[in-house]
Amino acid sequence: MSKTKNGKQKLSRRKFLKTAGMASGAIAVGLFVKPAARAKAAATKHPPLGPGQVEVRLDVNGKEHVLKLEPRVTLVEALRERLNLTGTKRTCDHGECGACTVLLDGRAVCSCMTLAVNAQGKKIITIEGLAQGKMLARLQKAFVEHDALQCGFCTSGMIMSLKALLDQHPRATSAQIRTAIAGNYCRCGALPNILKAASAVARG
Repeated sequence: MSKTKNGKQKLSRRKFLKTAGMASGAIAVGLFVKPAARAKAAATKHPPLGPGQVEVRLDVNGKEHVLKLEPRVTLVEALRERLNLTGTKRTCDHGECGACTVLLDGRAVCSCMTLAVNAQGKKIITIEGLAQGKMLARLQKAFVEHDALQCGFCTSGMIMSLKALLDQHPRATSAQIRTAIAGNYCRCGALPNILKAASAVARG
């Protein structure tokens, strides 16, 4: 560090850069520490789920079930493997075929694409929840009367999708019926009879 003519010390370029670097480093540390502290506080307040099993409460067909599940378990897995409700079919596991359709607060959803933990606090209805004892629901009866099933693998998903529609639109049109089951695939060629069964219920 050199001196000026009046005797004051002159800050060298190297000293200036060193001082500036230290200052910016201190600022950066401060900036990173605060978000880290905030993240730690948030994690304490809302601890993450998993990776082990956690308690999951599911309201299925009017009954509450308390299960121990890993957060990655899908709703269809919980229904079939833990609650033995095998009417909900597990086929594609990609939300493409609609065989696993159930009602979640009255809305048709693919249970293979829904995590069980995310279904907590909602009313889940499966195909088993439609009949009253041995008395089939109207839609189920219509499927039988119009021979709207062959292998039956798509049937529960078809019925649940149509149930969601007819609950909202009891006099649904043919176009609405076709739209409601657009995501449900039947490999047996029973679609014409499925449409007849749904139309019969819509006509009352």
